[in-house]
Amino acid sequence: MDPQDPTIRWLLEPRDPAIRYVTLTDLLGEPSESRIVRTARARIPQDPRVRALLHGQRPDGGFGVHPYQKWTGAHWRLVSLVELGLPPRHAAGRKAAGQVLAWLLGSAHRSAIRTIEGRVRRCASQEGNALAVCSRLGMAEDSRVETLARSLLEWQWPDGGWNCDKIPSADHSSFHETLAPTWGLLEYYRATEDRDVLVGAERARELFLRHRMFRSERTGEVVNPAWLRFHYPPYWHYDVLQGLLILSRLGPLTEPRLREALRLVSEKRRADGTWVVHDVYFRPPGRKGTGVEVVDWGRGGPSKLVTLNALRVLRAAGKRPGVS
Repeated sequence: MDPQDPTIRWLLEPRDPAIRYVTLTDLLGEPSESRIVRTARARIPQDPRVRALLHGQRPDGGFGVHPYQKWTGAHWRLVSLVELGLPPRHAAGRKAAGQVLAWLLGSAHRSAIRTIEGRVRRCASQEGNALAVCSRLGMAEDSRVETLARSLLEWQWPDGGWNCDKIPSADHSSFHETLAPTWGLLEYYRATEDRDVLVGAERARELFLRHRMFRSERTGEVVNPAWLRFHYPPYWHYDVLQGLLILSRLGPLTEPRLREALRLVSEKRRADGTWVVHDVYFRPPGRKGTGVEVVDWGRGGPSKLVTLNALRVLRAAGKRPGVS
Protein backbone atom coordinates (compact mmCIF):
# COMPACT_ATOMS: atom_id res chain seq x y z
CA MET A 1 0.00 0.00 0.00
CA ASP A 2 1.09 3.55 -0.69
CA PRO A 3 2.30 5.38 2.44
CA GLN A 4 1.23 8.63 0.77
CA ASP A 5 -2.38 7.49 0.42
CA PRO A 6 -4.49 9.89 2.55
CA THR A 7 -6.06 7.03 4.49
CA ILE A 8 -2.67 5.52 5.31
CA ARG A 9 -1.34 8.91 6.36
CA TRP A 10 -4.35 9.29 8.65
CA LEU A 11 -3.59 5.92 10.25
CA LEU A 12 0.06 6.89 10.67
CA GLU A 13 -0.65 10.00 12.74
CA PRO A 14 1.84 10.16 15.65
CA ARG A 15 -0.91 10.93 18.16
CA ASP A 16 -2.05 7.28 17.87
CA PRO A 17 1.22 5.34 18.21
CA ALA A 18 -0.43 1.92 18.60
CA ILE A 19 -2.40 2.31 15.37
CA ARG A 20 0.70 3.76 13.71
CA TYR A 21 2.72 0.70 14.75
CA VAL A 22 0.19 -1.80 13.37
CA THR A 23 -0.17 0.20 10.16
CA LEU A 24 3.59 0.17 9.63
CA THR A 25 3.93 -3.56 10.22
CA ASP A 26 0.68 -5.01 8.87
CA LEU A 27 -0.15 -2.65 6.00
CA LEU A 28 3.19 -1.26 4.86
CA GLY A 29 5.27 -4.34 5.65
CA GLU A 30 8.01 -2.44 7.47
CA PRO A 31 10.59 -4.80 9.04
CA SER A 32 10.14 -5.25 12.78
CA GLU A 33 13.66 -3.99 13.50
CA SER A 34 13.52 -0.91 11.29
CA ARG A 35 14.05 2.35 13.12
CA ILE A 36 10.57 3.67 12.32
CA VAL A 37 8.91 0.51 13.66
CA ARG A 38 11.06 0.39 16.80
CA THR A 39 10.21 4.02 17.51
CA ALA A 40 6.49 3.40 17.10
CA ARG A 41 6.63 0.25 19.23
CA ALA A 42 8.44 2.07 22.02
CA ARG A 43 5.64 4.65 22.12
CA ILE A 44 2.77 2.17 22.37
CA PRO A 45 2.59 2.40 26.20
CA GLN A 46 1.99 6.15 25.77
CA ASP A 47 -0.94 5.66 23.42
CA PRO A 48 -3.99 7.26 25.09
CA ARG A 49 -6.07 4.11 24.61
CA VAL A 50 -3.37 1.88 26.07
CA ARG A 51 -2.90 4.17 29.05
CA ALA A 52 -6.64 4.18 29.72
CA LEU A 53 -6.82 0.38 29.50
CA LEU A 54 -4.01 -0.03 32.04
CA HIS A 55 -5.16 2.72 34.38
CA GLY A 56 -6.26 1.66 37.84
CA GLN A 57 -4.58 -1.75 37.89
CA ARG A 58 -4.50 -3.27 41.39
CA PRO A 59 -1.69 -5.27 43.04
CA ASP A 60 -3.49 -8.54 42.16
CA GLY A 61 -3.27 -7.65 38.47
CA GLY A 62 -6.96 -6.86 38.14
CA PHE A 63 -8.92 -3.64 38.11
CA GLY A 64 -11.16 -3.93 41.15
CA VAL A 65 -13.89 -5.92 39.37
CA HIS A 66 -14.40 -9.50 38.20
CA PRO A 67 -12.03 -10.28 35.29
CA TYR A 68 -15.00 -10.81 32.97
CA GLN A 69 -17.01 -7.74 33.94
CA LYS A 70 -18.20 -5.99 30.79
CA TRP A 71 -16.15 -4.07 29.80
CA THR A 72 -13.85 -3.03 32.62
CA GLY A 73 -12.56 -6.46 33.67
CA ALA A 74 -9.03 -7.61 32.91
CA HIS A 75 -10.26 -10.12 30.32
CA TRP A 76 -11.68 -7.45 28.03
CA ARG A 77 -8.94 -4.91 28.60
CA LEU A 78 -6.30 -7.45 27.62
CA VAL A 79 -7.99 -8.34 24.34
CA SER A 80 -7.92 -4.68 23.35
CA LEU A 81 -4.36 -4.21 24.61
CA VAL A 82 -2.82 -7.02 22.59
CA GLU A 83 -4.70 -5.92 19.48
CA LEU A 84 -3.15 -2.49 19.99
CA GLY A 85 0.29 -4.09 19.94
CA LEU A 86 1.09 -4.28 23.66
CA PRO A 87 4.64 -5.65 23.71
CA PRO A 88 5.26 -9.31 24.64
CA ARG A 89 6.35 -9.80 28.24
CA HIS A 90 4.76 -6.48 29.23
CA ALA A 91 4.74 -6.64 33.04
CA ALA A 92 1.32 -5.10 33.64
CA GLY A 93 -0.22 -7.17 30.85
CA ARG A 94 1.19 -10.39 32.26
CA LYS A 95 -0.01 -9.52 35.74
CA ALA A 96 -3.55 -8.96 34.44
CA ALA A 97 -3.35 -12.22 32.48
CA GLY A 98 -2.49 -14.03 35.71
CA GLN A 99 -5.77 -12.92 37.24
CA VAL A 100 -7.68 -14.10 34.16
CA LEU A 101 -5.98 -17.50 34.28
CA ALA A 102 -6.76 -17.89 37.97
CA TRP A 103 -10.44 -17.29 37.20
CA LEU A 104 -10.69 -19.57 34.15
CA LEU A 105 -8.80 -22.44 35.76
CA GLY A 106 -10.34 -22.10 39.22
CA SER A 107 -12.44 -24.94 40.57
CA ALA A 108 -15.64 -22.88 40.62
CA HIS A 109 -15.34 -22.07 36.92
CA ARG A 110 -14.22 -25.49 35.74
CA SER A 111 -16.80 -27.40 37.77
CA ALA A 112 -19.61 -25.51 36.04
CA ILE A 113 -18.68 -26.87 32.58
CA ARG A 114 -21.38 -29.25 31.34
CA THR A 115 -21.41 -32.06 28.79
CA ILE A 116 -24.86 -32.69 27.30
CA GLU A 117 -25.59 -35.24 24.56
CA GLY A 118 -21.88 -35.82 24.12
CA ARG A 119 -21.02 -32.14 23.52
CA VAL A 120 -19.29 -29.81 25.96
CA ARG A 121 -21.55 -26.74 26.27
CA ARG A 122 -19.03 -24.01 26.95
CA CYS A 123 -18.73 -20.25 26.30
CA ALA A 124 -15.35 -20.99 24.75
CA SER A 125 -14.82 -17.40 23.64
CA GLN A 126 -13.57 -16.82 27.20
CA GLU A 127 -10.81 -19.45 26.96
CA GLY A 128 -10.14 -18.49 23.35
CA ASN A 129 -9.52 -14.84 24.10
CA ALA A 130 -7.37 -15.70 27.12
CA LEU A 131 -5.32 -18.19 25.09
CA ALA A 132 -4.68 -15.59 22.39
CA VAL A 133 -3.75 -12.91 24.90
CA CYS A 134 -1.38 -15.12 26.87
CA SER A 135 0.27 -16.38 23.70
CA ARG A 136 0.80 -12.80 22.50
CA LEU A 137 2.29 -11.89 25.87
CA GLY A 138 4.91 -14.64 25.66
CA MET A 139 3.21 -16.93 28.18
CA ALA A 140 2.60 -19.94 25.93
CA GLU A 141 5.06 -22.12 27.90
CA ASP A 142 3.03 -21.64 31.09
CA SER A 143 1.29 -24.92 31.95
CA ARG A 144 -1.93 -23.02 32.64
CA VAL A 145 -1.95 -21.67 29.11
CA GLU A 146 -1.35 -25.15 27.70
CA THR A 147 -4.38 -26.29 29.71
CA LEU A 148 -6.51 -23.70 27.92
CA ALA A 149 -5.33 -24.94 24.52
CA ARG A 150 -5.91 -28.63 25.37
CA SER A 151 -9.34 -27.83 26.79
CA LEU A 152 -10.44 -26.07 23.62
CA LEU A 153 -9.39 -29.06 21.53
CA GLU A 154 -11.28 -31.41 23.86
CA TRP A 155 -14.41 -29.26 23.74
CA GLN A 156 -14.46 -28.73 19.96
CA TRP A 157 -17.71 -29.92 18.36
CA PRO A 158 -17.87 -32.29 15.36
CA ASP A 159 -18.59 -29.41 12.96
CA GLY A 160 -15.37 -27.62 14.03
CA GLY A 161 -16.70 -25.00 16.41
CA TRP A 162 -17.91 -24.46 19.97
CA ASN A 163 -21.22 -23.55 21.57
CA CYS A 164 -22.57 -22.87 25.06
CA ASP A 165 -26.18 -23.76 24.16
CA LYS A 166 -27.43 -26.20 26.80
CA ILE A 167 -30.52 -27.27 24.86
CA PRO A 168 -29.86 -30.98 24.27
CA SER A 169 -30.97 -30.84 20.63
CA ALA A 170 -28.51 -28.04 19.77
CA ASP A 171 -25.87 -29.59 17.52
CA HIS A 172 -24.53 -26.67 15.45
CA SER A 173 -21.68 -24.49 16.65
CA SER A 174 -22.06 -20.78 17.40
CA PHE A 175 -20.10 -18.28 15.30
CA HIS A 176 -19.93 -16.01 18.35
CA GLU A 177 -18.36 -18.76 20.48
CA THR A 178 -16.11 -20.11 17.71
CA LEU A 179 -14.22 -17.04 16.50
CA ALA A 180 -12.22 -16.32 19.67
CA PRO A 181 -11.11 -19.97 20.13
CA THR A 182 -9.96 -19.97 16.50
CA TRP A 183 -7.84 -16.91 17.26
CA GLY A 184 -6.56 -18.42 20.49
CA LEU A 185 -5.49 -21.70 18.90
CA LEU A 186 -3.79 -19.83 16.06
CA GLU A 187 -1.79 -17.60 18.43
CA TYR A 188 -0.83 -20.62 20.54
CA TYR A 189 0.35 -22.45 17.42
CA ARG A 190 2.42 -19.43 16.37
CA ALA A 191 4.10 -19.46 19.78
CA THR A 192 4.62 -23.24 20.10
CA GLU A 193 4.33 -24.79 16.60
CA ASP A 194 2.03 -27.41 18.12
CA ARG A 195 0.53 -29.14 15.06
CA ASP A 196 -2.49 -30.54 16.93
CA VAL A 197 -3.49 -27.01 17.79
CA LEU A 198 -3.13 -25.88 14.18
CA VAL A 199 -5.41 -28.70 13.07
CA GLY A 200 -8.02 -27.49 15.55
CA ALA A 201 -7.80 -23.94 14.20
CA GLU A 202 -8.11 -25.18 10.63
CA ARG A 203 -11.19 -27.23 11.51
CA ALA A 204 -12.77 -24.08 12.91
CA ARG A 205 -11.81 -22.10 9.80
CA GLU A 206 -13.60 -24.66 7.66
CA LEU A 207 -16.80 -24.02 9.62
CA PHE A 208 -16.71 -20.35 8.59
CA LEU A 209 -15.78 -21.20 5.02
CA ARG A 210 -18.68 -23.63 4.62
CA HIS A 211 -20.99 -20.76 5.53
CA ARG A 212 -19.18 -18.25 3.29
CA MET A 213 -18.71 -16.27 6.52
CA PHE A 214 -22.37 -15.32 6.94
CA ARG A 215 -24.78 -17.61 5.06
CA SER A 216 -26.83 -20.60 6.15
CA GLU A 217 -25.55 -23.89 4.73
CA ARG A 218 -29.14 -25.09 4.47
CA THR A 219 -30.93 -22.13 2.87
CA GLY A 220 -28.16 -19.83 1.66
CA GLU A 221 -29.81 -16.92 3.48
CA VAL A 222 -27.97 -14.42 5.66
CA VAL A 223 -27.83 -15.94 9.14
CA ASN A 224 -27.92 -12.62 10.99
CA PRO A 225 -28.01 -9.14 9.37
CA ALA A 226 -25.94 -7.77 12.28
CA TRP A 227 -23.01 -9.85 11.01
CA LEU A 228 -22.85 -7.61 7.94
CA ARG A 229 -22.34 -4.53 10.09
CA PHE A 230 -18.91 -3.64 11.51
CA HIS A 231 -18.12 -3.07 15.17
CA TYR A 232 -15.21 -2.04 17.35
CA PRO A 233 -14.55 -3.54 19.75
CA PRO A 234 -16.54 -6.63 18.74
CA TYR A 235 -15.99 -8.17 22.22
CA TRP A 236 -17.59 -11.65 21.99
CA HIS A 237 -19.79 -10.76 19.03
CA TYR A 238 -19.17 -12.07 15.53
CA ASP A 239 -19.23 -9.95 12.39
CA VAL A 240 -17.85 -10.56 8.90
CA LEU A 241 -14.94 -8.12 9.23
CA GLN A 242 -13.73 -9.60 12.51
CA GLY A 243 -14.17 -13.09 11.10
CA LEU A 244 -12.05 -12.29 8.06
CA LEU A 245 -9.42 -10.61 10.21
CA ILE A 246 -8.95 -13.74 12.32
CA LEU A 247 -8.92 -16.03 9.27
CA SER A 248 -6.31 -13.78 7.63
CA ARG A 249 -3.94 -14.76 10.44
CA LEU A 250 -4.22 -18.36 9.31
CA GLY A 251 -3.06 -17.47 5.80
CA PRO A 252 -3.92 -15.46 2.67
CA LEU A 253 -7.63 -14.90 2.06
CA THR A 254 -7.64 -16.44 -1.41
CA GLU A 255 -10.26 -19.16 -0.86
CA PRO A 256 -13.14 -18.80 -3.42
CA ARG A 257 -15.73 -19.15 -0.66
CA LEU A 258 -14.52 -15.82 0.78
CA ARG A 259 -15.18 -13.75 -2.33
CA GLU A 260 -18.62 -12.51 -1.34
CA ALA A 261 -17.51 -11.53 2.16
CA LEU A 262 -14.46 -9.72 0.79
CA ARG A 263 -16.61 -7.86 -1.68
CA LEU A 264 -18.84 -6.78 1.20
CA VAL A 265 -15.84 -5.28 2.99
CA SER A 266 -14.59 -3.51 -0.13
CA GLU A 267 -17.99 -2.04 -0.94
CA LYS A 268 -18.36 -0.54 2.52
CA ARG A 269 -15.39 1.78 1.99
CA ARG A 270 -16.58 5.39 1.89
CA ALA A 271 -15.63 7.95 -0.71
CA ASP A 272 -13.08 9.47 1.68
CA GLY A 273 -11.25 6.12 1.87
CA THR A 274 -12.38 5.16 5.36
CA TRP A 275 -14.77 2.71 6.96
CA VAL A 276 -17.20 3.50 9.75
CA VAL A 277 -18.24 1.64 12.86
CA HIS A 278 -21.90 0.72 12.39
CA ASP A 279 -22.89 -0.30 15.90
CA VAL A 280 -21.29 -0.25 19.33
CA TYR A 281 -21.75 -2.57 22.29
CA PHE A 282 -20.41 -0.21 24.95
CA ARG A 283 -21.40 2.91 26.86
CA PRO A 284 -18.83 5.72 26.96
CA PRO A 285 -16.56 6.24 29.98
CA GLY A 286 -18.16 8.07 32.87
CA ARG A 287 -21.66 6.70 32.35
CA LYS A 288 -23.48 4.70 34.99
CA GLY A 289 -24.85 1.20 34.67
CA THR A 290 -23.58 -1.85 32.82
CA GLY A 291 -21.43 -2.04 29.72
CA VAL A 292 -19.42 1.09 30.47
CA GLU A 293 -16.00 1.24 28.80
CA VAL A 294 -12.73 2.77 29.93
CA VAL A 295 -12.03 3.91 26.34
CA ASP A 296 -14.37 5.80 24.04
CA TRP A 297 -13.75 3.84 20.84
CA GLY A 298 -16.02 6.15 18.86
CA ARG A 299 -19.44 5.81 17.33
CA GLY A 300 -20.48 7.02 13.89
CA GLY A 301 -18.11 8.68 11.45
CA PRO A 302 -14.80 7.22 10.28
CA SER A 303 -13.18 4.70 12.60
CA LYS A 304 -9.42 4.25 12.55
CA LEU A 305 -9.63 0.75 13.97
CA VAL A 306 -12.35 -0.48 11.62
CA THR A 307 -10.48 1.11 8.71
CA LEU A 308 -7.21 -0.50 9.80
CA ASN A 309 -8.84 -3.93 10.04
CA ALA A 310 -10.62 -3.59 6.70
CA LEU A 311 -7.34 -2.70 4.99
CA ARG A 312 -5.56 -5.59 6.68
CA VAL A 313 -8.22 -7.97 5.39
CA LEU A 314 -8.08 -6.64 1.84
CA ARG A 315 -4.30 -6.79 1.85
CA ALA A 316 -4.46 -10.43 2.96
CA ALA A 317 -6.75 -11.08 0.00
CA GLY A 318 -4.35 -9.40 -2.40
CA LYS A 319 -6.93 -6.76 -3.23
CA ARG A 320 -6.76 -3.02 -3.62
CA PRO A 321 -9.45 -1.22 -1.62
CA GLY A 322 -12.56 -0.64 -3.73
CA VAL A 323 -11.62 -3.31 -6.29
CA SER A 324 -13.77 -6.45 -6.28
